[in-house]
Amino acid sequence: MATKIRLRRTGTTNLALYRIVVADARSPRDGRFIENIGHYDPRKEGKEKVVVNMERLKYWLSVGAQMTESVIPLVKAQGIEIPVKKKGRSRSKKVKPTQTKPAEIKTESVEQVKEETEATAAEETSAATE
Repeated sequence: MATKIRLRRTGTTNLALYRIVVADARSPRDGRFIENIGHYDPRKEGKEKVVVNMERLKYWLSVGAQMTESVIPLVKAQGIEIPVKKKGRSRSKKVKPTQTKPAEIKTESVEQVKEETEATAAEETSAATE
């Protein structure tokens, strides 16, 4: 089960409050969640703005839960180091140092063939002139 640490909106119209919850990635934003680990009040200032249970946050991160883009800055503001994983795979192909590129092989073989044909042509012309 893929778990996400994300915001769940509560409060009334124009007075939003958010809970920081751990939920299954497939569940809706305000739907079922596994655990409530904190809350966020955008109208407050200072330390009261974000409250997070650090022990539970570290536990869920160690188990493999991933934070959403909206939760990362809130947690970083609390002074916690977060290992951020990049999305997707690296698509660059690395060439091993021992391998030669196919283009180099072709150019070498073409150059060798040209040198051989020039050498044989020079031998033929020198043999013909004698």
